[in-house]
Amino acid sequence: MATKSEESLVYTVRLKTIYRDSVMPRMTEKFKYTNTHQVPKLTKVVVNRGLGEAASNAKALDVSTKEISVITGQRPVITRAKKAIAGFKIRAGVPVGLVVTLRGDKMYEFLDRLLNVALPRIRDFRGVNPKAFDGRGNYTLGLREQLLFPEIQYDEVDKMRGMDISICTTAATDEEGRELLALLGMPFKK
Repeated sequence: MATKSEESLVYTVRLKTIYRDSVMPRMTEKFKYTNTHQVPKLTKVVVNRGLGEAASNAKALDVSTKEISVITGQRPVITRAKKAIAGFKIRAGVPVGLVVTLRGDKMYEFLDRLLNVALPRIRDFRGVNPKAFDGRGNYTLGLREQLLFPEIQYDEVDKMRGMDISICTTAATDEEGRELLALLGMPFKK
């Protein structure tokens, strides 16, 4: 049985604490929510990388799997082509990408590293597009290279490959989603 001092050493994710202590009260005040369950929250973060070259280069799939695993802390799922497309020289069932869905503490840790470490490392960074919402409070962001994350070593990269990051929320409108992400630290352009 754990003692009182050992129970107090429970690790909580920094961004989750910020959400609970700072974001929820400010959102409730701004949008006049009557119930704490009405306050929008993050549900999942999806990291996706398209690999059209994986059809002809099996090494690209292995390298990308390793990179995405190191960045997210979770092994990606290989997505395969549903049907053949002759123009792109792709047959049905051939690997065409990788996807990882993050939830819970891993989601908050990844988002914290994205907002506070990776995005500020972009050269001439002036903020992310505030209009990249889907109409239901979800935000999608594209990164051009994997070197923004400090976990990736420059010497081990054979080719620059980007990724798409979708942040899904329970917000009903884009305004609520934008406010939620802004309060969490998303650097939107002015």
